[in-house]
Amino acid sequence: MLDANTFLHVVSATPLVAIDLVLLRAPGEVLLGLRNNRPAQGFWFVPGGRIRKNETIRAAMARITAAELGLPLADLPGAPRPIGHFEHFYPDSFAGSAEEIGVSTHYVVLAYALTVPADFQAPHADSQHAELRWWSLHEARTAAAVHPLSQAYLAAERLACA
Repeated sequence: MLDANTFLHVVSATPLVAIDLVLLRAPGEVLLGLRNNRPAQGFWFVPGGRIRKNETIRAAMARITAAELGLPLADLPGAPRPIGHFEHFYPDSFAGSAEEIGVSTHYVVLAYALTVPADFQAPHADSQHAELRWWSLHEARTAAAVHPLSQAYLAAERLACA
């Protein structure tokens, strides 16, 4: 892990590579977390996180599911299916607003869908989220409280291809 000053320098100079997980549950629900941290603070967003140096995509996915869902990746049913790559641009960073510190955030995100059984419950919210909640796909696609970048993952045609 990098110290905050080094990481802020990285964020100011390069894009970050991340994984986002779109957990889908029958009948037509998606798991979203209410973000505590910047960027996207105060919005509902899919679970995810950056890939660390020398970490494989699979290892990052396992770390993220353990940290954000409290579950080992091996305990989740089925295999994550790619739904595309996305670019996210935020006017702030983990350290504050661009007006305060002059740093914005750019992510290149690999998004994956994972279908879980109808009775699946995410065990807990982590420090990144005030709470986790299952949303109907229709509501999540249209609610102002759901971040538009998460809504982009939920386009019916994207999920149909996953």
